[in-house]
Amino acid sequence: MAGQSSSTSTATNIMLAIHEKKTTPLDLYRPLRNYISMFYSEREAQNLEDDLQTVKQYRSDLERQPDPSPTSRRDLLQKYFKALCLIETRFPISPDSDHINTVTFVWYDAFKQKQKASQQNIHLEKAAVLFNLGAVYSQMGLSFDRATVEGRRQAIHAFIAAAGSFAFLRDNAATKASMGTSTTIDLSVECVGMLERLMLAQAQECVFENTIAKGSTPGVCAKISRQCPGGEFAWKFLRVGLYYEEALAALNVASLKDHFDKGWIAHVQLKAALFYAEACYRYSLELHEKEEIAEEIARLKSGSSTLAEVKKSSRGAAAQILDAISKLEANINRNLDRAVKENDRVYLMRVPSPSSLPPLQAFSMVKIMPMNEVLDASKEKMFASLVPDSSAKALSRYTEMVDDIIRTQAEKLQQGSELTRVRLKEMDLPDSILSLEGNYTLPTDLKEDVEAVQISGGPAGLEAELQQLMDLRRVNHELLVQTEELLQKEATEDAQFRSQFGTRWTRPQSSTLTKNLQDRLNRFAANLKQAADSDARIERSVRDHSALMAILDRRPIESALPTLARPIMSLDANEDAIVGALKQSLRQLETLGAQRAGLEDMLKEMKRKDDVLPKLMTSTGSYEDLFRKEIAKYDPIREDIAQNIEAQEQLLLQIQAQNEEFSAVFNLEDYKASREKCYKQIQAAIAKYREIKENINEGLKFYVTLQDAITNIKQQCSDFVMTRNIQCREMIEDVQRQMAGLSFQDRKNTGSYSYPAVNQPHQTPRSSSQPPSDPQNVPHPRSQTSYYQPHEQSTMPAYAHHPSPYTAPQQPPPYHIPPAPGAPYPPPQVQQPTSQEYGQPAYPGWRGPYYNAHGQQSGSLPRPPYTIPGPYPPHQGYYKQ
Repeated sequence: MAGQSSSTSTATNIMLAIHEKKTTPLDLYRPLRNYISMFYSEREAQNLEDDLQTVKQYRSDLERQPDPSPTSRRDLLQKYFKALCLIETRFPISPDSDHINTVTFVWYDAFKQKQKASQQNIHLEKAAVLFNLGAVYSQMGLSFDRATVEGRRQAIHAFIAAAGSFAFLRDNAATKASMGTSTTIDLSVECVGMLERLMLAQAQECVFENTIAKGSTPGVCAKISRQCPGGEFAWKFLRVGLYYEEALAALNVASLKDHFDKGWIAHVQLKAALFYAEACYRYSLELHEKEEIAEEIARLKSGSSTLAEVKKSSRGAAAQILDAISKLEANINRNLDRAVKENDRVYLMRVPSPSSLPPLQAFSMVKIMPMNEVLDASKEKMFASLVPDSSAKALSRYTEMVDDIIRTQAEKLQQGSELTRVRLKEMDLPDSILSLEGNYTLPTDLKEDVEAVQISGGPAGLEAELQQLMDLRRVNHELLVQTEELLQKEATEDAQFRSQFGTRWTRPQSSTLTKNLQDRLNRFAANLKQAADSDARIERSVRDHSALMAILDRRPIESALPTLARPIMSLDANEDAIVGALKQSLRQLETLGAQRAGLEDMLKEMKRKDDVLPKLMTSTGSYEDLFRKEIAKYDPIREDIAQNIEAQEQLLLQIQAQNEEFSAVFNLEDYKASREKCYKQIQAAIAKYREIKENINEGLKFYVTLQDAITNIKQQCSDFVMTRNIQCREMIEDVQRQMAGLSFQDRKNTGSYSYPAVNQPHQTPRSSSQPPSDPQNVPHPRSQTSYYQPHEQSTMPAYAHHPSPYTAPQQPPPYHIPPAPGAPYPPPQVQQPTSQEYGQPAYPGWRGPYYNAHGQQSGSLPRPPYTIPGPYPPHQGYYKQ
């Protein structure tokens, strides 16, 4: 449709705007919601209710136009198009049974409104929205007052935005919307291409108006009016390159020629001729100033003939344009007559034919506004929770591509850093430079070993640990003596009563019941003796190697290293220059290393921010094209990494040459030899310290374990003695009653003094006075008439394989694996019960550094001085030297 601007100051200001396409009402809400509920879940449909309502509102506003202002329509169309892009990748709309097949889009032709297109795919909807967006922009351009500078600027912006919308439609949606049987011509590639050139022509016309208003030179005006970015176009024997001519050429295509009103074609044709003639006229003014009369005459003739030709087919054109053509034609003819007379009288130059003239220079002052960012839906959050399988698979493939790039480049960076480390270590850099400055360093692993030794107390702390061994050995010895004294005292008392009462004293002798206990105590005593020998060997080792280990007490340890000194004699005194150059190269190498670290962090950050899913969800083209575009953003950093690696390689070669010169001047080989010797001495001292420390720790563990076992058996002996004392009192009373002449019948209900088997009921009357030979018949102290009976023990966590203390004595097997030279302690032969039937837990809250025997009261049990985490492994034999 042709429209007139608000300004009438210029006869040529008639421009064209485009009506929007019309559509029929359509409900998108229900089909989309049903699809979500069916293929995802009802809960998902409820969560996306707001998005569904938004789409519904967009479509309703598109149909009803509640706010007809161009800016509101523009914003609505942009938002709705982004929503359609998001819908396209998530909701398949087509006649297929498993797709959304209840939606049919209907749109009428913008120029022939009786024609309509009806399709069951979203491409028609997207194309129609883009067409209307271009139409709205054209209406906005026509609405501005081009009599003002600001109005012209806004009009230019609107027209190039309209051109951008039609170009975006042509490149992204027109072809897909034109597929099928139901289409309209206004959405064809040819039509939207013509509209794109028309909008650019009108934008360039606004620039021309602005140039005229500013009073620019005729030459500039000629170039603008004659503007042609795409080359000249032959039309009716004239080689022209105007945007209007390109639009006119598109209008003359068979598919469009009969589709548009004759007034459109006449308008575009007259504008093309008018601006060509205007360019010739303006350029001729510049030629006249240069006194190039011959070309001036030829240009004026070309413009005049063009206007004369177009006037013959100007039916339906606007009167303002015809008036402008008449005025321009009069100006051209007046100047032509003047130029011809001047040439005939003065210049007498041969006038070339218009067809032999070179094309007028032209340049474009406008270009299409890119709409990719304006219409980019990748940042929209609508339906973000819906991810189809195709998009998920594409995302997985893209992620693999990115991961491969990141992995490859990270490996290059790491290899570069590792190469630097190895090469510098081979050249003994920067250690040799630091040594020259007095900054001595140990290798990292050796430094850590020395620090570990010093933290643990160092060689000076071994004496205190040896004292702990001695204290623990004394504690165990005292416990063992106390336990033996308990059994000896009980046996002595039993022998006294047996001598006093003779045959009336019928209970078993103590020696028959304590044989296993005595055997265990004897084994513990033997272990203590062996351990004392091991302690003595450790003490000798500490004394013998104290000089070797003394180096570990040097603080800092670097003070024990040899020094690198400057040469005593120097011929050219260039040592400082050599060292300075080497330092400078090392600093450059360090800078490259820092750059690699930054590049690696940049890679990780790029990967972290590389969220391609929104673009996948809005992409309607090939995934491969999208992948290539997205992967290309990693090219700059890959180039930086390659340059860094190459620069490092060259720098390492330079450092190698500088280091060879440095080594020769400072006699570095002798220094390295003495330094390596010192390193070996430190390593030998660490090895010996660890060996002694391990032996001491083994001794501490041995004594703590043995103390636990002796404490346990002492408790058993105490219980045994207590039970024997109860039996002793009862038997004394029994013997006294016998001696007083009391009958056994009077005592039948007081219990018998037989020795039943383990767990046997005690109600059985004594049938014999013969003492039992099996210590299992000793009753338990909890039964008034039972003798002492320790618990039967199954496999114990700590002393699992030791025989029960009251079974037949069994010689323990030797230690299975001979101890290493540095492990001198025998594993104690102990057995720990599964439950603490007697006494307190093994280590109740002990916190002292080692056991203080003098702090114990007489008869009390010593508290174990060390807490060993976890149960002790079972020990099966004596320590073997």
